[in-house]
Amino acid sequence: MNDAHWHLIVNHFPIIGTIFGLGTLIVGLVLKNNSVKNTAYVLFVVAAIFAFASMATGDGAEEMVEDMPNIGHQIIHEHEELAEKLAIVLYATAIFSLLSLYTNLKKHKFSKIASYITLVFALSATVLGSFVGTSGGEIRHTEIREGLVKLPTQNTIPNSESKED
Repeated sequence: MNDAHWHLIVNHFPIIGTIFGLGTLIVGLVLKNNSVKNTAYVLFVVAAIFAFASMATGDGAEEMVEDMPNIGHQIIHEHEELAEKLAIVLYATAIFSLLSLYTNLKKHKFSKIASYITLVFALSATVLGSFVGTSGGEIRHTEIREGLVKLPTQNTIPNSESKED
């Protein structure tokens, strides 16, 4: 397997893991359940690990596809820039998740504040992740690119009304 293949395997986990983590954290906060919140923190750490793997395989994937027709350097560069920002936000989310996990386990008075700081980072990562996922999808799925002009298809089925007698 090459870097492009590995990148396609690991790049979904940071986005999906963050979405699952966000939902889990919200449930944990609403229910005031530390075990549920701790599960969310672990999901955020796992998402950050996969973000690291995605970043590590991204350059190799870029080398393989950048010269393909209908791709180009600009769309890959845009995806790369967004992905770098997401990785930073996910690393920060993971750090605050570890802090939140520690404060929860130690029943520290800072645990509630740490949970809400982690929530803000997770929300930011989720929004940014949607942009990264879309820009990554646009690399090979030209049908989702904005501004794409679709030409109308011609009807090839003969119309019975247009027959001349």
